[in-house]
Amino acid sequence: MNDVCGSNDPDDKVNCDEALAEIYLLLDKECSAAHEAELRKHLDRCPPCLEEYGIDEQLKQLLHRKCGGEHAPEDLKERLRASIRKTVESRGGLTIERTEISIERE
Repeated sequence: MNDVCGSNDPDDKVNCDEALAEIYLLLDKECSAAHEAELRKHLDRCPPCLEEYGIDEQLKQLLHRKCGGEHAPEDLKERLRASIRKTVESRGGLTIERTEISIERE
């Protein structure tokens, strides 16, 4: 766990860096059910990560409301991809080769 982790549970299989790096996978329902359960367990026990998750969830909802019926300009998509890639790489120590973003209307 990192120093700001709010989860003191030794059974927590996810650390804060991993949880924060994978928030969008969770929000977009792009991880396995087992990994989703591990991430949610960590979020339930770690207030700083839960707060970050909430902020990101609100951002996603705002983007959906404001851009839900329209196609985002290609330059905006590229900037979002670059920002997401940079965040995932810096928080999770991962290298992203390709990022896809899609906006769907419910």
